[in-house]
Amino acid sequence: MTAEEKRLEEARTHQQHWRRWGPYLSERQWGTVREDYSKYGTAWDYFPHDHARSRAYRWGEDGIAGISDNHQRLCFAIALWNGKDPILKERIFGLTGPEGNHGEDVKEYYFYLDNTPSHAYMKYLYKYTQQEFPYNELVAANRDRSKTEPEFELLDTGIFDNNDYFDVFVEYAKASTEDILIQIHVVNRGNEEKPLHLLPTLWFRNTWSWDKESEKPYLKIFDSISEGNQSVSIIESSHPTLGKYWLYCANPGELLFTENETNFARLFGVENESAYLKDGINDYIINGLEKAVVPNKIGTKFSAAYYWKIGAGESKTIQLRLSENSQLTAPFGEEFQQIFAQRQQEADEFYHKFCPANLSPDLRNVQRQAFAGLLWTKQYYHYVVEDWLEGDRNQPDPNREVKRNQEWIHLYNDDILSMPDKWEFPWFAAWDLAFHVLPLATIDPDFAKRQLDRLTREWYMHPNGQIPAYEWQFSDVNPPVHAWGAWRVYQIEKQIYGRSDRHFLESVFQKLLLNFTWWVNRKDEGGNNVFQGGFLGLDNIGIFDRSAELPMGGHLDQSDGTSWMGMYSLNMLAIALELAQENPAYEDMASKFFEHFLYIADAMNHIGDTDIHLWDEQDGFYYDVLQFPQGDRVHLKVRSMVGLVPLFAVKILTPEILAKVPHFKRRMDWFIQNRPDLKRNIACMETKGVGARRILSIVNQDKLKRILQKMLDENEFLSDYGIRSLSKFHQKNPYIFECEGNWNQVNYEAAESTTGMFGGNSNWRGPIWFPMNFLIIESLRQFHEYLGDDFKVEYPTNSGHEMNLKQIADEISQRLIAIFAQNSAKQRPVYTGIEKFQTDPNWQNLIVFHEYFNGDTGAGLGANHQTGWTGLIAKLVQDCG
Repeated sequence: MTAEEKRLEEARTHQQHWRRWGPYLSERQWGTVREDYSKYGTAWDYFPHDHARSRAYRWGEDGIAGISDNHQRLCFAIALWNGKDPILKERIFGLTGPEGNHGEDVKEYYFYLDNTPSHAYMKYLYKYTQQEFPYNELVAANRDRSKTEPEFELLDTGIFDNNDYFDVFVEYAKASTEDILIQIHVVNRGNEEKPLHLLPTLWFRNTWSWDKESEKPYLKIFDSISEGNQSVSIIESSHPTLGKYWLYCANPGELLFTENETNFARLFGVENESAYLKDGINDYIINGLEKAVVPNKIGTKFSAAYYWKIGAGESKTIQLRLSENSQLTAPFGEEFQQIFAQRQQEADEFYHKFCPANLSPDLRNVQRQAFAGLLWTKQYYHYVVEDWLEGDRNQPDPNREVKRNQEWIHLYNDDILSMPDKWEFPWFAAWDLAFHVLPLATIDPDFAKRQLDRLTREWYMHPNGQIPAYEWQFSDVNPPVHAWGAWRVYQIEKQIYGRSDRHFLESVFQKLLLNFTWWVNRKDEGGNNVFQGGFLGLDNIGIFDRSAELPMGGHLDQSDGTSWMGMYSLNMLAIALELAQENPAYEDMASKFFEHFLYIADAMNHIGDTDIHLWDEQDGFYYDVLQFPQGDRVHLKVRSMVGLVPLFAVKILTPEILAKVPHFKRRMDWFIQNRPDLKRNIACMETKGVGARRILSIVNQDKLKRILQKMLDENEFLSDYGIRSLSKFHQKNPYIFECEGNWNQVNYEAAESTTGMFGGNSNWRGPIWFPMNFLIIESLRQFHEYLGDDFKVEYPTNSGHEMNLKQIADEISQRLIAIFAQNSAKQRPVYTGIEKFQTDPNWQNLIVFHEYFNGDTGAGLGANHQTGWTGLIAKLVQDCG
């Protein structure tokens, strides 16, 4: 057992609270729903970036390379000033949805280099320009671009052309759970000596302004000591519930204090309640306003100011230490560097366990940064909907006309959650999170399980059984993948760690029963086991906005919605069968989901007496079906991911499993013999496959071959970098649908969307998405387990070369991995067209994990730090290295 695994075991058994401190600070709190107290729900306009330095947040905090405790009472991050910027660089900058030509978009370069699950070692890199940061140019240039043009990025301004920037490395190493060593190393990459102000900052989240009865915490100078030839200043922090900690600062230039209070005069033209404000240190550094900082050195926000001139190619390093011990006599002695070296070595030993022996150094780096991104993207998330809607007692009434999420007043979020991205998506997203937990389960199954447990708790899940989607609209409907996530996490922990956490599995199963019932009661309009899930996370993939009412009335019978429910049934069946091995009462539940699946699978191919089913025999593909109010039905023949989702509903039953659940087996056999009508056009349950296995699947062998013929065609779905979300067939053959005089059209778009539906930067009309590709790979492996090596199809289609389904799954995995790996020309497809990342030695091994990828080139698109579900690359590398 490695040292990191020992720490995780201590945390799991509640011996040591290794996760109390971590990278839980958001990278954007402004422009979020939580901070929006506007009349009409205009979150991006109500709290813009320009307010962030001057306005106390209500629900959380943000910063650069920051950490906090697990309830975000005390925060630490860095601030920077190059002597030219109009404001301190205290947080990451980017564009709001209306400002970006493809929606909200971060405009900085920062990288998660390393992290361990206990956060005993963490490393972050921020690239800070030496010229004035081009805030206005970035806003103006993107505002003037159309949706058909690429985004205007920070590199496009030319500000990095001469390497006029600082590399700012921030590292943390824990000596113990309550003793955190901090090292900040700055390198001048430019050709001239340049000034830099570095301000490590410690502050309290403002809780006292919203509740006047709460005790206000404080920061103050505690002491100063000498250590060798350096002076060490000690700052005391005292919080009524967190207790006391001391920040040791080696050789600071100045000690600056202010209050984390809103500057009402600057923002709203009214008198300030405090003389010292959130932007006080900013005003002192930038404008030389001495009265902006507290003269008696006490407050709720503190910075140690370091003023440097750094020569070309030279570096500077500072050390700090945040500890529960106020009596350290040598905080930065030999022990300091020893602990850093030890934690780095321990991180290497830990991750070595998850890297295949034959893995190249380049792929080891990709996998390591993917894991780091997943761990850095943890965030403290606080949102109490009822309090947010009603407003605080000491604040003006919100006077909302748009009462977002008012049907979710039970929702009470106060947790460390896995975010899709801490800048572009600094809020939990339910279906994203179900994918995050797979690679997280590999390195930290306890945290992964906690994530799934939280989503199904009564203070998250709606009383009617719906799982909250995301803060912009908790009632949106996301694919029901949480049973799959729970089952896979259980399997991964059992496989890697030898533990079978049945308590977790049973607990989640019981709550998912409520969610499954919600789906059956709310999303099956005709009561015929065909589902109308609506949005289902696939944004603009179809002709219509699937979360809104159709313009002509009627409804969509959705191939993906129905297939997701088939998959859901099989996932619940798998869990019930596992639990039934120790508790026979679950055999009845297994029978229930077995029968549910059969009804859904049958409905996929037979809906009433109509000839228009979800399966189109002529094309050999599944489509959505539009049902008009008068009863007419028509296929919407868009060849998209919608028609591939039926592959996901597959489950193998082995003789070993069936032998352990005799009551279920008898019920299954009875159903097979007595309900032959439910077997038509679904995979045969009587014919035994490899090893006498049986298969439950929506797709039989004939349908499987016909779907794969399109999916594996390089002129349709198969890209050099995975499976496209829309067939390239529609590049020359757009799908056109006339509705009430309006012509609606779907074209193949390899990159960004040209439609504004769902914000415009969420594009399922061609690009490659990791979560769906991952499910395709898993499904192919399931089919291979039943069909064996003898079942082969052409790969690629029309190549004359045949492979079995496991080989094809491995090939698709390799295409996805190729997005990030250096090719023979030492180029990474993810950075297609970005020369700096391809050739500069200080950039070329830095990896960011985008939201989705160009269907033709593999270039990264959308949110560029959405390690969340793109972090699945770490699992693919582990499985296929």
